This record gives sequence, C-alpha cells and structure tokens, in this order.
Amino acid sequence: MRIIFGAAVAVFGLAGVAFADPAEGVWKTQVDDGAYAHVKVSACGAALCGTIARTFNDKGEYKSANIGKKLVWDMMPAGGGAYKNGKVWQPSTGKTYRSKMALSGSTLKVSGCVGPICKKQTWSRVK
Repeated sequence: MRIIFGAAVAVFGLAGVAFADPAEGVWKTQVDDGAYAHVKVSACGAALCGTIARTFNDKGEYKSANIGKKLVWDMMPAGGGAYKNGKVWQPSTGKTYRSKMALSGSTLKVSGCVGPICKKQTWSRVK
C-alpha cells in the first residue's frame, strides 16, 4: 500500500510540471529607451502574466522602480505557440497596448497596438 501511495504522490506531484505552459519562464526583453528587463512569465488563472524581475542598462543591472510590476497580463493560449487577447505595458512611455505573443523555440515575439500604432519585440529565453 505504501508503494502505491508513494507512486501516486510522485505522479501527481510531477503533474504540475508536466502541465506548465511552454511560455512560462524568464525572458529577456529587447532594449527600449536604453534599458532592458528580465520578465518572469507564469500562470495567472487561465492566462499568462509577466512581471519585471530584473532590470539592466548599459552599466549593468540596476534596481528600477518597475521591478515587480506587471509587464504582460491576460495572455490567453490560442494553440500552436500563439497567445492572444492580452495587454502589454511599455514602461518608457507608460502606454498599455492590446497584445499578442508567439512562441517559437527559445524566442517569444511580443506585439501590441494602441489604435493604429503597433510595436513589437522579440524576447529571448533566459531560463
């Protein structure tokens, strides 16, 4: 009985890892206004959210006031590495864009629009 219980605990304990979304992890943004960030993407309900974990400029890592703030939220998986109906915040302008993402291997293409103005970045996986 102990063996069966132990096997069940092992299987269910690993289930969370098996069901993790492939876009979850830490991503390096492109440089914007002289700085870039490491964004931790994780589940927030049925969607994905990304929070600024670390910030860097030309002198190295620094403690930005934006650490801990959500950069991406409400990203809903749409299948095939696509995510839609999200929002992305651009710290350098303070603007929030309707956003979508596309995952391909170790790159995450993030794009967003406010009215007719659209911007995009390609993020690389840190871990």
